[in-house]
Amino acid sequence: MEALSKEYKNHLEQLKLALVNSELLTTYLESEEPADYKALYEAFEPHILELYELVADKNPMQIVALEKALLDESFEGVFLPKILGFSVLRPEIDNQYKYKRPQERFKEILLTICNSANFESIKQRIGQTVQIGFALSSSIWLTNLFNSITNKKVKTFLQSMMNDKLRDVEFRKTAFKSYEVQFKSFNFKTADFPETVTDLNVDASSLLEFLIYRSDRKFDNTSLTPHLIKLISNKEFAKEDVFIDLMMIIGLFYPLQAEHQKEYSKTFDSLRSSVPDFSVKYFNKLILLYQNNVQISPETEKRISNLVNKSVKDELAKYYTLMDVIHTKGFIHEDSIEAARQYYDQHKGLSSENECLRDSIFGYFNTFLSNLDEDSYHEYFEINKVMVSYINTFSNQRFNQNIKELSMKYIQKLLHHFADKRSKDYQDIKKFVTTTFLDLSFKSEKELAEIFKTKK
Repeated sequence: MEALSKEYKNHLEQLKLALVNSELLTTYLESEEPADYKALYEAFEPHILELYELVADKNPMQIVALEKALLDESFEGVFLPKILGFSVLRPEIDNQYKYKRPQERFKEILLTICNSANFESIKQRIGQTVQIGFALSSSIWLTNLFNSITNKKVKTFLQSMMNDKLRDVEFRKTAFKSYEVQFKSFNFKTADFPETVTDLNVDASSLLEFLIYRSDRKFDNTSLTPHLIKLISNKEFAKEDVFIDLMMIIGLFYPLQAEHQKEYSKTFDSLRSSVPDFSVKYFNKLILLYQNNVQISPETEKRISNLVNKSVKDELAKYYTLMDVIHTKGFIHEDSIEAARQYYDQHKGLSSENECLRDSIFGYFNTFLSNLDEDSYHEYFEINKVMVSYINTFSNQRFNQNIKELSMKYIQKLLHHFADKRSKDYQDIKKFVTTTFLDLSFKSEKELAEIFKTKK
C-alpha cells in the first residue's frame, strides 16, 4: 500500500475545514437531533465520495491510507458507513462464505464508529453491513470483538446484529450477494503487491481479482506500473504456479512501455523454459478466464501476442502465430478461416488449445453482434456465412449452442424492432431465419413456426 499523496491530503484537509466550520455542524451540535445529523451527512458525504472515487481511479494503492484519514473524528463519521461496507466486501471469502483471514480492518472501522460521539446517529446506517460482516467472520473473532467493548449500549447493539438465519451457508450466500449488489457502482478495490514468496501465496488471489477488476474498466492504471514491473522482475516468484496467472493478466490487460516489455518477455521466456508443461498450464488458465467471463478482446490478445517470443518453438508460439493472422487479416477473411482450420486439425478436438481458439472466435462474433444495430441486419446475414464456416471447422456442440443463443438474441432484437409483419424487413428476416436456422439445426420447423406465429 502507499501513503496518501500531498494533493489528496490537501483536498481532504479542505473538506475537513469546510465541515468543521459549517453551519450544519453547529446546528447539529446544538440540537443533537438525528434530522440535523442527516442534513450534515447528506451535505458532505457526496464531496468525500468524489475524492474517494478520484483516488480509487488513479491511485488505488492509496485507498487504505485515505480510509484511515477519514477515521479522524473531525469528519463526524459522515463517510464511515461507506468505508465500513467497503471493508466488509473487499476481503477474500471461501466457498462457505466465511472470511479466509480475520478482518482487522473491518474491526478498526467498526470500533471507530462505536467510539464516535455520533454513534446513535451512525448506527442507523450500518445495521445490514454489520450483520453481513459478522456472518462472514469466525466465532472466535466475534467473541474477541465483544470482549473488547465496555459500553453496554454499544455491546447490546452489536450483539443484536447476530442473525441466526445467516448461520446457514445458503442463506448467508444469498444475503451476501444481495448486499454486494448495493455497492456495484462503487470502486473500492485495492490489494497488496507481494514482496516475498510467502506474501505471494497469501495475497495472490486478491491481487488477481483486483487486477482483473481493473482490466475491463476505464480506470487510469498508470500508478500501478511500478508495482507491476517489480512483480515481474522478482525471480523468486517464478517457482510458484500462481505467478503464471499474474503474468497472463499483466500481459493481456496492462500496457507496458518498450523497456518494460523486454523485461516481461524475458521473464515469460524463462517461465516457458523452466516450468514443466508450461503450455498446458497456460491454456488451462486461459480457459478459466473465458469461463469466468473475463473480457479477452482482440486488443488484449494482440498485446500479449506481441510479448510472446515466437522463436521459442512451443504450443504458445503456434497459437499466437495463428492469432496474429486472425488479428491482421480479420476473423472473417478466408485466410484466417483456413489458418484456424489447419491449426485446429493439428490438435485434438477437445484439447485446451482448441477450446481457447473456439472461445476466442466466439468472442469476435459476440462483439460483432453486440454492436450491430437493427437496421444493419443484412450484415448479420453475411456474417452468418462465416459462422457456418467456423461451425464446420470446429464441429463442437458447445460452440454451436453459443452461436445459436447469440443469433437468437439478435433475431429477437430484430423482431422487436420490426414489429410490422407486413413490412419488407420483417419478411426478409423471416425468410432468412426459417431457412438458415433449420439448415443449422438451430430450430425445428415447429419452433420456427412458433417464432413467427401471429398472436391473436
